Amino acid sequence: MIFPSNRVRIMVATKPIDFRKGHDSLAAMVKNELRKDPFTGTVFVFRAKKADRLKLLYWDGTGLVMAYKRLEEHSFTWPAVKDGLMVMNHAQFEALFAGLDWRRVRAIAAKAPEAVE
Repeated sequence: MIFPSNRVRIMVATKPIDFRKGHDSLAAMVKNELRKDPFTGTVFVFRAKKADRLKLLYWDGTGLVMAYKRLEEHSFTWPAVKDGLMVMNHAQFEALFAGLDWRRVRAIAAKAPEAVE
């Protein structure tokens, strides 16, 4: 994917947005409506009214990156429409971005080894 690592925080805006919005409008929406800082490296995922489109907004340290994806024959599985944000883990996001049902994905928890052999 386009992210530097799986440590990137991913937040989904559950309410559909006007898809004519660009980088600056989405960053303003993150700050003013969602009450988050758009320049922290968090990936913000937005949906259109049509469930087959999504936009990503991401600060990579040098500028705002915006990505747009439209599925051709299917639609994305979205959380219930309401105001606010939903946190998604990296595995769930990868499934969402691929057009799969992200609700069926569970990340495997692994703890660091206690000692080196």
